[in-house]
Amino acid sequence: MSGGRRREASVAHVDLDAMFAAVEQRDKVSLRGRPVIVGGVAGRGVVATASYEARRFGARSAMPTAEARRRCPSGTAFLAPRFAAYRKTSEVVMALLAEVSPLVEQVSIDEAYVDLAAAGHDLTVEAVTKLAEQVRAEIAVATGGVTASIGLGTSKLVAKIGSDLNKPDGLTVAAPGDEQALLHPLPVTRLPGVGPATAERLRRAGRHTIGDLARVELPELIDWFGQAHGAGLYRLARADDDRPIVGEREAKSVSAEETFDVDLTDRNRLNHEIDLLATRVGGRLRAGGLSARTVTIKVRHHDFTTITRSATRSQPTDDPRLVAQFARRLLAEVDTSSGIRLLGVGATTLADFVQDDLFGAAATTTEPEPLEPEASVTPAPAAAAEWRPGQDVHHDEHGPGWVWGSGRGRVTVRFEGPLTPPGPVRTFPVDDPTLHPADPPDWRPPL
Repeated sequence: MSGGRRREASVAHVDLDAMFAAVEQRDKVSLRGRPVIVGGVAGRGVVATASYEARRFGARSAMPTAEARRRCPSGTAFLAPRFAAYRKTSEVVMALLAEVSPLVEQVSIDEAYVDLAAAGHDLTVEAVTKLAEQVRAEIAVATGGVTASIGLGTSKLVAKIGSDLNKPDGLTVAAPGDEQALLHPLPVTRLPGVGPATAERLRRAGRHTIGDLARVELPELIDWFGQAHGAGLYRLARADDDRPIVGEREAKSVSAEETFDVDLTDRNRLNHEIDLLATRVGGRLRAGGLSARTVTIKVRHHDFTTITRSATRSQPTDDPRLVAQFARRLLAEVDTSSGIRLLGVGATTLADFVQDDLFGAAATTTEPEPLEPEASVTPAPAAAAEWRPGQDVHHDEHGPGWVWGSGRGRVTVRFEGPLTPPGPVRTFPVDDPTLHPADPPDWRPPL
């Protein structure tokens, strides 16, 4: 663990650019340069990541997929997530960062803080800038073209905000003493914990930028937002953040689940069960003095197919109402018409509020916020094949490819990979015995 006030820009925040979409474009050569949306592709699906080409049409994370379809042109690829592929890429990046410093705090699949002081690097602005450029170049090579943006500063706050300022493939360095010059022109919504409700209260007070917020006295902020949240905003507006970089956290999770005597299909009853399970999870979090960023649901169908869905908040919480809100939204994406025999709610990415949450109790706000959906599916042992758009497949005759689309008993596959030219498209019956699910392709050229 490393903390305290720093005199050098020795904190780096490394953030992979539109990672899910970038991995899809790397592995599917025909999608390079085209709009790509990754997320829930069904009726109530939510966008997890939009490629930068798709963002030009207004698509963004947490937007309903149906809205992204209306905004994006024909030819946009809408793909289900492939978390095995994203994890492989993440592991390569995290291993590379571990060579830069022994102290790396991975905060999600696509971002991490790196303590450059812990590695004995030259910490002059010129030296850390050169090092960050080198790291960005190495990440692009090691991942087959997935780029990273890096922020460098004297604190996590400045590094995190900096990494977002020049995306994609950008670098922002805030030299010691320049933190407030960097932050003050930015909108208040750049600060962690400033959600829609907080931003609206500040807007009514005529405070639109971080600089505007910095001119509000502490008693006034406490009057507006309460002790914890008000004091947190006061510190952040002044770039006052001494949170340590924490490596190798102890993995913890809290969960509760229920198996039903009769398979359930009624949405109202299932939502009621979600609320009960979330209450149990929230109680266990509070009993342990913990908060959670990631909420997960587990759904077992009548045929024992087990599905999990996860979403990650920007700030941790121990509020069972928020856990329930997230779990309900995740369940809305799951088809329950065939009957549910088991339902579970879990909370992971756990942390101690004092250590990780800048605002303490402020994280119990019930204002809705964007989700970063995650999904994994364990197929039933003998179920008929269900082909998801973007899924990796292998055909006995045509070789490796990916699912272009499926429906009406047919599945269309494009046969190409990260190291091939754009490939041909073929259509097969969904139960074609020569077509098989496959592992993600290797983007690295053979030795």
